[in-house]
Amino acid sequence: MTDPKRCPEKAALSRRNLLRSGAAVAATGLVASPALARRNSRRCPGYDYLFTLGVASGDPSHDSVTLWTRLAPEPTTGGGMRNERVAVKWRVATDEHMRHVVRKGVFQARPETGHTVQVRPRGLREDRWYYYQFEALGQESRIGRTRTFPGSHCQNVQKMRFALASCQDYQNGFFGAYRHMAEEDLDFVLHVGDYIYEYGPNPDGPRQVPDDEITTLEDYRNRYALYRLDTALQDAHAAFPFIVTFDDHEVDNNYAGLIPEDDQSADDFLARRTAAYQAFYENIPMAPSAQPRGANIRVYRDFAYGSLANISLLDTRQYRSDQPCGDGFTVICEELYDPSATLLGDTQQQWLEQNLSTSSAQWNVIAQQIMVTQWDLGPAQGLPVPAFNMDAWDGYPAAREKLMAFLDEAAIRNPVVLTGDIHSSWLADLKRDYTDESAPVIATEFVGTSIASDFPLYLVPVVEATLPANPHIKFFDGVYRGYIKHEVTAKAWTADYMAVDNLVDPNSSVSVLASFAVEDGKPGAENA
Repeated sequence: MTDPKRCPEKAALSRRNLLRSGAAVAATGLVASPALARRNSRRCPGYDYLFTLGVASGDPSHDSVTLWTRLAPEPTTGGGMRNERVAVKWRVATDEHMRHVVRKGVFQARPETGHTVQVRPRGLREDRWYYYQFEALGQESRIGRTRTFPGSHCQNVQKMRFALASCQDYQNGFFGAYRHMAEEDLDFVLHVGDYIYEYGPNPDGPRQVPDDEITTLEDYRNRYALYRLDTALQDAHAAFPFIVTFDDHEVDNNYAGLIPEDDQSADDFLARRTAAYQAFYENIPMAPSAQPRGANIRVYRDFAYGSLANISLLDTRQYRSDQPCGDGFTVICEELYDPSATLLGDTQQQWLEQNLSTSSAQWNVIAQQIMVTQWDLGPAQGLPVPAFNMDAWDGYPAAREKLMAFLDEAAIRNPVVLTGDIHSSWLADLKRDYTDESAPVIATEFVGTSIASDFPLYLVPVVEATLPANPHIKFFDGVYRGYIKHEVTAKAWTADYMAVDNLVDPNSSVSVLASFAVEDGKPGAENA
């Protein structure tokens, strides 16, 4: 039995060696090196290189992690595979040259799931880095690196490092943030939604999608493939495990439950949501429990990082009631105060409360999509009544009060909320009463900017004008895209807001825009 006060020491493995290893695909290449592709393709007549979309891993536990790839010689036109099963070998090793293999097996990639490969080797050692690789029809994938988490019993976990990412509109810019992220010293990447965008072509964007707004399973598969062809994104996936949930654009902008934004019938949107959830599951490395059932998928789940942190990952789309007063930025209406309005649904709410109330972790993380803190636009616009973003928690005040009341009354230890969606950087104190500046702070919310999605520059002064009326909002930036790099220890939570200098330059530099810290036992962030 494992000593409950000790955990295994980590093996020191190099990200740079991983990305540059001759056994792996070159970090700057789109697919495998031409020589490797040519050599292997001679053994596989009828197909070009199979592993064009790279490799990925996700949903790590203390003894397992999901490994992913997809066979797609023609990735953006249906994949290019014949209507047949293909045996894909996989192996996991403790070294980057794949010499010391500790797990291996064969997975049958099937046409009905787009020849996606999702395997979950069991019995790995906790708190360990591993390497993995796939092979099919004589061809080999690049080598990926992943890790297991320390178990919840581990009490000597010194540090947790991860990046918070969201909102990567392909047409709005390049993924330079991922190029830098792949070189960071991280344990994992946490992505809180808008992994793809469903929109049709944007003629003004630096990159283009080739098709109209997507609605079918093949459409969604092709869109994921287009994004996954980005080499910076591939490198980040190959360097760390990802933990991912969705927001709206994986299906349809601002949808709420079974209510679409677009003019679609209920049956048409149900079919669209079914296709979108299936494609999401096929393209994101997740635990098997997330496999969709028709138009339903369970993406809320939790992760223990030793006794240091417990992460509750939420779904604020699938179970929500319709937005009140419209789904945009608008003044309040009577429907806003409907006590039955929900973002999480009863089952997820109960799961979250149970997960938090039974947690013994030092930091309790709620990772989700949309801004929790109140942001009143009314005073700055000269309005006599509040005005809110109705698609965020501001549109569901009863649901927010339920969450804040639980965190407060249950005395949840060190709650931290992580958010995406709004394509800009924010830092806020979360309270139950925003009308009272002296009201106690319950939690800290870090809102990460987008990887690439647009925040119009003309809106920056508009937002800044609202801040004096919202003193609980401690930081805002709408100019830069990027990610937040988090470092968590027993004493403090530190967040570095990383900014891409030039979004339309794939080789742009990245710098630290701002840094904040939260002390153990003291909610509310201060300058670090």
